[in-house]
Amino acid sequence: MRRTSASLVAGALVAALAWASSPSLPAVALDPSAGVADLTQDINQILADSRLTIARAGVVVKSAQTGEELYATDAGKLLIPASNTKLFTSAAAVETLGLDYRFPTTVLSSGRRAGSVLAGDLVLRGTGDPTMLAADYDALAKEVAAAGVKRVTGRLVADDSWFDTQRLGNDWAWDDETAYYAAPISALTASPDTDYDAGSVVVAVAAENGKVKVTTTPPTDYLKIVNRATVGTATDVLIERQHSSRTVVITGTVATSYREWVAVDDPTAYASSLFRDALTRHGVKVLGPTVTGAAGSGATELARHESMPLGELLVPFMKLSNNIHAEILTKAMGRKAAGQGTWSAGLKVSTDFARANGVQVINMRDGSGLSRRDGFSPASIVQLLSAVRSKPWFQTWYDALPIAGNTDRFVGGTLTSRMRGTAAANNVHAKTGSLTGVTALSGYVTSADGEPLIFSIMLNQYLSSSPKDIEDKIAVRLAQFSRATATTDAVQLRATETGATGDLECSWLKPVQC
Repeated sequence: MRRTSASLVAGALVAALAWASSPSLPAVALDPSAGVADLTQDINQILADSRLTIARAGVVVKSAQTGEELYATDAGKLLIPASNTKLFTSAAAVETLGLDYRFPTTVLSSGRRAGSVLAGDLVLRGTGDPTMLAADYDALAKEVAAAGVKRVTGRLVADDSWFDTQRLGNDWAWDDETAYYAAPISALTASPDTDYDAGSVVVAVAAENGKVKVTTTPPTDYLKIVNRATVGTATDVLIERQHSSRTVVITGTVATSYREWVAVDDPTAYASSLFRDALTRHGVKVLGPTVTGAAGSGATELARHESMPLGELLVPFMKLSNNIHAEILTKAMGRKAAGQGTWSAGLKVSTDFARANGVQVINMRDGSGLSRRDGFSPASIVQLLSAVRSKPWFQTWYDALPIAGNTDRFVGGTLTSRMRGTAAANNVHAKTGSLTGVTALSGYVTSADGEPLIFSIMLNQYLSSSPKDIEDKIAVRLAQFSRATATTDAVQLRATETGATGDLECSWLKPVQC
């Protein structure tokens, strides 16, 4: 296994609790009323926070063991979920594609071979693999050379026809167009790192010999760098790609090194440029230009690369709340179910899956939650979380959720710095969600009695700084919940530092990780 390696998955498994669906869990003798009144009182007190006076708050808590609803307020109201949308996308993807699903990227020849000469086109065909690195394109080029091809008389054809040509999601904000967390979606793409931020390049600056030096990861001349930055006594630098272009303008002052993740304008062209450069390094010369098109039916395979299985990809996808993974999986579902790699086809798969599992209030406009027209109710999220517990893939999916307070980034994920030192630490497995004026936390927690609970907390339309601490306080209270004894006096309704997350997902604020 590569990159999202067995060690990362094992780390998640070690950190995960033997939760919920395991028949070996000891039975808990439950009193249906004891402690619930205290829980209700405490959650009401937490939600009485002045920051929520003008906001909307929907909260549902349910016992996974008995099905009893322990707490609910505005349970059926349609609220913006932000990245809680990924709960639906990921579950539908695992159900539809399977944990063993892999994305193949292939190189094909569509002409006649005469010794080391290919009289025809060389085709690079993708199916959406978000884990493709420059090194993987280099490996494909090496395979082509090893197959004996040294000269291609035709063109390099970039075949991204597995998906449609709509690059940006429905309702995405125009000012996110250059942000790596809203990168364009294509069946051919590349990532700069093993977070697998597909469709982006890392642009780094450093002061060197009185000048500002600029480097990119991966090394590429695909972007046009305009460096207007100067060396200064402090680092106050802006690295920004101009809209609808390949030009990145760097301004400000640089004293220490700094990096920014920048979305490319066209991931197909970016990926094919990396591959063409790799071909050159391995002595394969393509005489024609690079074009976009589809491979012919008679094309033969020269080289192949397959991604890690979806069961492994779930870790960087869910732990780090990767938007691009969500959208690629959405289109992959559409391709599998309807033969159409489109948002509309993929979203129908996700919506049909949710409804088949009892979800009633749902409006999906994308797979990641970037759209402000996405809408779910807290009750719908809890229903989904309850229904998937019976799925054969549940444990793998559950382990891929961020785990509160765990300092291993590929275990704690977006909850790494939240709820540390509380009963919720290494207990809560939940998906975060953040947009300006929106925060959500939904998932699973084991009570002080060992009772498995399911919860969804959705806060919308607040004007304050992000009230994530309110979510944390509720989650901590659920971890301390006991039916046997009153806990109001003993409970510490607090949350530890949440990091400088502001109104975006923690992992979206690169290079800072919270």
